[in-house]
Amino acid sequence: MLDRAVHEVALAGEPVAVAHRIPREQDGEGSGEPLTWHSLRLETMACMLVMTLRRLGDRFFEAQCQWPRLHPLNERATAVSHHPLIIVESTRQLATAVQNRYLRPGQEPLLEVVSVNLGLHAGTQPIESGSATRVSVRVMLSDVVLQAGALTSFRVTAEYLHAGQPFATCALRLAAATAETGPLALAPGSVLLHPAAAAVGAVSEPDVLLARGPQGRLVIVPRDPAHPVLLPGRPDGLPALAVLEAGRQAVLLSSGMTARAVAGLYVDLSAPVPVRGAAVDVVPDHMGARFVVTAAGQVAATGAVTLLGP
Repeated sequence: MLDRAVHEVALAGEPVAVAHRIPREQDGEGSGEPLTWHSLRLETMACMLVMTLRRLGDRFFEAQCQWPRLHPLNERATAVSHHPLIIVESTRQLATAVQNRYLRPGQEPLLEVVSVNLGLHAGTQPIESGSATRVSVRVMLSDVVLQAGALTSFRVTAEYLHAGQPFATCALRLAAATAETGPLALAPGSVLLHPAAAAVGAVSEPDVLLARGPQGRLVIVPRDPAHPVLLPGRPDGLPALAVLEAGRQAVLLSSGMTARAVAGLYVDLSAPVPVRGAAVDVVPDHMGARFVVTAAGQVAATGAVTLLGP
C-alpha cells in the first residue's frame, strides 16, 4: 500500500527511490514505547505531533499522530482542514525518532531535512471540529548511507491515513548539516512591505515570511524571527520547513490562489538559506508554479507548488 502511495505523490520533482534493507544489527529497543517531546528534540510538549512509533520490519514502521485543531498554523475556525506543513513537521519528527531509535542512536548532531516532497489526495483531507485529529501513519525507510560508520543520509516516506483513508504522502531526505550563514544585509534605506497574511495563505501576520524589497522583488524577511513552528529556537539559518513555506507563500501571492488550492509541495536545498534576506522568484508552469531561492547571488534552494485548477 505504501509503495503504491509513493508513486501517487503530486510532485515528480524528486523521485522516491526504492528502500534498501537495514542490517538487523541496527535494530533498537522499545519499538512499541510512546515517544516523548524530549526524544524528538522539541522545545516544548505543545510542539509534539507524533505520539507513538512501532517497527514492523527491516524498513517499515507504523505510527500514530495527534494534530490539535488549534495548532498555530491552522485557521481559527470551528472546523478546520489542517495546514499541509503539519504533515511535513510530523514526518520530520518521525525521521528524528527513526534515527534516534533504529539507525544510529546517540549520534550527534542529528541529520537535517534537505528535501521535502508532499502530495495531497484531493478531497480527502480530514476536517477537525473537535480538539484534535488522530492520524495513522505508514512509514518506509530507504536510501540509508553510512560513511566510516557514521550515518550521513537517509530518506523517510510516510503515508497518512484518517479513518483508514489515505490523504497525503510525504517524503523527506535528511543529510548532514552544512555551515549556516548569517542574515544578508539589505540595501541601506530599503523599504520592506509585508503582504497581508491572507494574501500568502497564512493565518496570522506573524506567520508571514515574505516582504517586497527594492524593485518589488520578494525577499524572505520573517515577521516573527522566533516563530514557534517555522523558526523554533531562533536559528541562524532557515530550516527546510521554513524554506518550503516561503516558497508556498510566494506562489500563492504571485498566483492569487488561496491556500485550499495547494495539492503538492516540493523543495530541495542545495546550500544554507539565511534566515533573512534571500530572494524568492516564482515562475508559473502547467502544474502550478516553481520557485527559486537565491542568497548572495547563488541558488540555495529550488521548489514547486502544485495547484488545483480553478
